[in-house]
Amino acid sequence: MIARRTLLKAAAVVGAGLAGPGCRRDAEPPSPPVQDAAGHLVWRNWSGQLHSYPASRAAPASDAEVAALLADAPAPIRPVGAGHSFTALVPTDGTLVTLDGLAGMVAHDPERLQATVRAGTRLGDLGPALAAVGQEMPNLPDINKQSLAGALATGTHGTGRAYPALHGGVVGFRIATPADGLVDCDAVRNSELYQAARVGLGAFGVLTQVTLHNAPLTRVKKRVEPRRLEEVLEEWPRLVAAHRNVEFFALPFTGLAATITVDEAAEPVRPRGPDEDADILMELKRLRDWTAWAPALRRWIAQRVLAAGFEPAEAVDEGWKLLSNERPIRFNEMEYHVPFEVQVPALREVVAAIEARRPDVFFPVEARVIAADDAWLSPFHGRLSGSIAVHAYYKDDYRFFFDLVEPILRRYEGRPHWGKMHSLKAADLARLYPRFEDARRVRARVDPAGRMLNPYLRELLGA
Repeated sequence: MIARRTLLKAAAVVGAGLAGPGCRRDAEPPSPPVQDAAGHLVWRNWSGQLHSYPASRAAPASDAEVAALLADAPAPIRPVGAGHSFTALVPTDGTLVTLDGLAGMVAHDPERLQATVRAGTRLGDLGPALAAVGQEMPNLPDINKQSLAGALATGTHGTGRAYPALHGGVVGFRIATPADGLVDCDAVRNSELYQAARVGLGAFGVLTQVTLHNAPLTRVKKRVEPRRLEEVLEEWPRLVAAHRNVEFFALPFTGLAATITVDEAAEPVRPRGPDEDADILMELKRLRDWTAWAPALRRWIAQRVLAAGFEPAEAVDEGWKLLSNERPIRFNEMEYHVPFEVQVPALREVVAAIEARRPDVFFPVEARVIAADDAWLSPFHGRLSGSIAVHAYYKDDYRFFFDLVEPILRRYEGRPHWGKMHSLKAADLARLYPRFEDARRVRARVDPAGRMLNPYLRELLGA
């Protein structure tokens, strides 16, 4: 979004002067009990809308310990990373497994630009560890708090026409499965399991280590610029072709967008300044609250503030320092990936629907582009994809995702992000994923008793 002297903050200041009597108020959502009747402690995901009461919790410190608990621990056995998924992949009344004890780099190969990393390593820790050996992941997601295993399991991605999601850089991994114990996989060894579990939803077993093919450590320039949304939509294919990484945030009810481009640069380092995105988001919320009595005022205010002129924000540094951002304000999210050629018309419909029916929405709608890959359960399997992500403040009603936004994205043959809200079931997914049945077959072979499946996964995979 925007750094200092932000358009959004200025717009909110102007909006304060026009605040009307309909100023909106919100309340903290209710919290579940800390314990259930059996005395089991609650687990909640990051946004707070999912919870469960695991009977057992495990924190293995070795591959052997992971394999042993898959054989003996109470099922369903569900691995958890940062708990940042909004779908019910993790909740279990059986065993919750954290991989925080399996973190750090195992080895690296400077000639091949590869590194083997323990699966519980957080992406935010992986950046400096790889930089120390002259490597970096070619792309990173917007948030880097996830564990590597969790990010791979859900198809987490960054943006850029030439850049696949994170699992596109996986050349091999070790996984503990209920049926076979520890198994090493790559394109040759156990190749079916490699293709099926690179994006595995934690349903095939538990990853313990991953070998990544990386890029040389590279300096880039990140540029953030406020623009009119219609101009950005018209230029989107050109922007995608012109920049290494590019995305934009459409700001509902303003007619504005914030474009973010990242390109290689030889300029001197100019570190990013203090992260003000959270402050800006709260200013957007205040603008919504202050103009609740007349939502059209948001556009009037924002357009006039943009006309005053604002300089783009720029930073130059190593890529791992600039590609991800701090997102401390909780939200819920739906994200679908549509064929790139229909991304703009789909996004136009989504924004129009929100502006017609949901004046409470103030979170930006995020648009990115992701290269095709061949992982069987990858949302980007076989096609260049444009992502459309819709967010709702954690205190706000997110049900409009399903009755307003999702029907649009499904009409455009969208595939859901595995970690973001959606309503698709096995029959829907089988139509969208050419290798869905192959993945189901492999999953049944490595976990015939369904020890990795909670009720949500049973319904999702038709198991």
